[in-house]
Amino acid sequence: MNVELIGLTKRYGTAIAVDAIDLKVPSGAYCCLLGPSGCGKTTTLRMIGGHERASAGEVVIGPKAVGDAAPSERGTAMMFQSYALFPHLDARDNVAFSLKMRGVGKAERRAEAMAMLDLVQMGHLAGRLPAQLSGGQQQRVALARALLTGPKVLLLDEPLSALDPFLRVRMRVELKRIQTELGLTFIHVTHSQEEAMALSDLVVVMNAGRIEQASDPRTVFERPATAFVARFIGGHNVIRLPGGMIAVRADRMRLGAEAGHAAMPARVVAVEYQGTSVHVGLDADGLERPSEGSAALTAVLSDVDFAARPLRPGDTVTVGWDMAAAHRLDA
Repeated sequence: MNVELIGLTKRYGTAIAVDAIDLKVPSGAYCCLLGPSGCGKTTTLRMIGGHERASAGEVVIGPKAVGDAAPSERGTAMMFQSYALFPHLDARDNVAFSLKMRGVGKAERRAEAMAMLDLVQMGHLAGRLPAQLSGGQQQRVALARALLTGPKVLLLDEPLSALDPFLRVRMRVELKRIQTELGLTFIHVTHSQEEAMALSDLVVVMNAGRIEQASDPRTVFERPATAFVARFIGGHNVIRLPGGMIAVRADRMRLGAEAGHAAMPARVVAVEYQGTSVHVGLDADGLERPSEGSAALTAVLSDVDFAARPLRPGDTVTVGWDMAAAHRLDA
């Protein structure tokens, strides 16, 4: 089911958490709301689900505006960051709990719960209590519980943040598989750029309550709309020139004889080995650092190229980029 936000606003007194945003999420899309803490992404998710009242604007789910409709009347389900499982119920009864509240018979609700646990590959642990499950297993139970309500739109509030990095990658694959298999609209809040890029059809980058850019992951990475997006997504150098600002991907910076366009002398200030690549931090006269303690520019070299021409902090090297690699940013 499609979701549309029209001038959606949330105020807390004089503070504006979400500032008149407009967004269309197509039916069956995986959408990630991405941004730093305090940018308004979780507040936006909660307004879509009816857990937060909008100060102005409208949420449209499917063919109708939901206005002040209760969460249970919107065709949505929320998967919270904390999972919120009942500690005294096993996995099957946690999943079946909403059906119990509706008066569904024990045999029927347990059968439906088992089918949903099988979908998330947890049927073999249906009899375990939450305390007997790992974090990733608890997350799968919480996902099955949310899906059992039959939502058209699933809302996920940083569902992977409590997992270790290895498990996070595994669960990304599972979430995408389930979303594709069921054909549901997923709206997923995250502060992880990697997570948003891996999962989404639509990335919505938020900053200070506003949407900086909303597009497919490749477009957001290849053609960031603003300096904020380029810096937050990462992997870009934001360079201020007399005619405005440009973004150049760090892996498209050129060093030495290959420096190409806008070649300038630079000082190596940091070298970080990353396995398959090496990140070289550079300072150059006239270029400002994006933040205290960071380098003005970063060049990403393959480990093979770096090994052939190694650099150390204190070295001087020519740096530049190809004209085609520069992308102009909005003011």
